[in-house]
Amino acid sequence: MIVTSDLTKVYSNKTVLKIQGLDIPKGQSFGLVGNNGAGKTTYFSLLLDLIKPTTGKIKNNNIQVDESEDWKPFTSTFIDESFLIGYLTPEEYFYFIGDLRGQNKADVDALLSQFEDFFHGEILNQKKYLRDLSKGNQKKVGIVAALIGNPEVIILDEPFANLDPTTQIRLKAIIKDLAEKQGVTVLISSHDLLHVTDVCERIVVLDKGEIIRDLTTSEATLKELETHFAQ
Repeated sequence: MIVTSDLTKVYSNKTVLKIQGLDIPKGQSFGLVGNNGAGKTTYFSLLLDLIKPTTGKIKNNNIQVDESEDWKPFTSTFIDESFLIGYLTPEEYFYFIGDLRGQNKADVDALLSQFEDFFHGEILNQKKYLRDLSKGNQKKVGIVAALIGNPEVIILDEPFANLDPTTQIRLKAIIKDLAEKQGVTVLISSHDLLHVTDVCERIVVLDKGEIIRDLTTSEATLKELETHFAQ
């Protein structure tokens, strides 16, 4: 589904990302972990064509992302609150995204009805602008908006940050359902090793822009990751 080949990103003669090869198959829940500066955000930015590679390429379903926009209709993301439009209400934002993705109001309402527990009565019908919501509630809006239009690839950067424990548990169930039951390819970057091992069947560790571990998640993975980062 997503194939990375000979990818580098260089800033001012400093290589911040160097991935010789990375294949992420369709329907995989994939976790990307690493300390600050490891290259996680850089990789996602390249995958979303927000920045250009210095060398190499990323293909999303055989489409090279920096040469064509044909990957965009089936790919969705929420990186941070800057993706939101602060002067809209959540409902206005959801319908706006739905319109972009060919979904009518009824389609969007049908999707939103599936996430009443996740919203916990704090999002819809509150007569608040997105800019006035808490960071956690802004994140809820961004994550659910990323599900509009039945995307085949969903990219989430630090999805568990700023969420309360109940919402984190509900989000993990949503992510597992997407990958295991709906065949969606889900990519997550996170500093939270517990959550990422709970929801991702595969975890790649980045360090100084390079892949140093590629793990199939098992009962031993969390301990292995904790030992690695404790060094």
